[in-house]
Amino acid sequence: MVSKDQRRRQLAREKYERQQQRRSAAQRKSKHRHVIIASVVAVALAAGAAVYLSAGLADGSDQEADRAAAATPSKAPDPCNRPAKGTPSTKTWPKEPAMSVDTSASYSAKLTTTCGTIALKLDAGKAPHTVNSFAFLAGQGYFDHSACHRLVDQGIYVLQCGDPKGTGKGTPGYTIPDENLKDPKLKGGVYPAGTVAMANRYDGASEKTRNSGGSQFFLVYQDSKLPPNYTPFGTITGGMDVLRKIAKAGATTDPQTRNSAPNATVVIDKASVKKS
Repeated sequence: MVSKDQRRRQLAREKYERQQQRRSAAQRKSKHRHVIIASVVAVALAAGAAVYLSAGLADGSDQEADRAAAATPSKAPDPCNRPAKGTPSTKTWPKEPAMSVDTSASYSAKLTTTCGTIALKLDAGKAPHTVNSFAFLAGQGYFDHSACHRLVDQGIYVLQCGDPKGTGKGTPGYTIPDENLKDPKLKGGVYPAGTVAMANRYDGASEKTRNSGGSQFFLVYQDSKLPPNYTPFGTITGGMDVLRKIAKAGATTDPQTRNSAPNATVVIDKASVKKS
């Protein structure tokens, strides 16, 4: 016959086992979600990747979580100022601009934004097509009055800009080739904090989607583990505090497009490039 103490110990053991099973299940679910997030945020760097983002979240429970997150945006105050007067560019061009950069020279860029100034050093020697295009677009006022439309703060840590439409689908009408993908700075599959790189439409499978960069670029504000598929063409030399301020305000995910727009009002009032 089982004594009361034995029965009590048996019930306690069974309760402990149930708790362990629930804990293990929760850990597996969390790990599964992190894997999904890591794969999805990588695709988030694709210009116009709304379709891929939607397809990447096949698990209904994750979709519900995303909807809940979108319904409860950050309460943090907007840390940025109002945009300067002006309208985003609607210009497009039928082909990549003619090469005019001096690959032996140094180039710098300045992004005057509503949140503060971000200074960049551009590497024309390693990414001539990319720097040439970036300088051309800046000179044409293409980036002026455009919103930085995507902030990713899970898995990777980037602010994406360069689309006057503000949707992630805008292009200058032409594409440029991938460059500098074997840069030693990308060791270990990590884009280090301070990297400036191009977004593109590479889907991770078809080589036909390579060489699909346009105008959209991203600024890495914290080391981000990413495959070397995105042209690194410069470094951030000033304004990391601005990026951290933007990141601190968080992002809100659109449940339909899966685009995670920054809560801060991040608009490039003026972009400029100069040879130094």
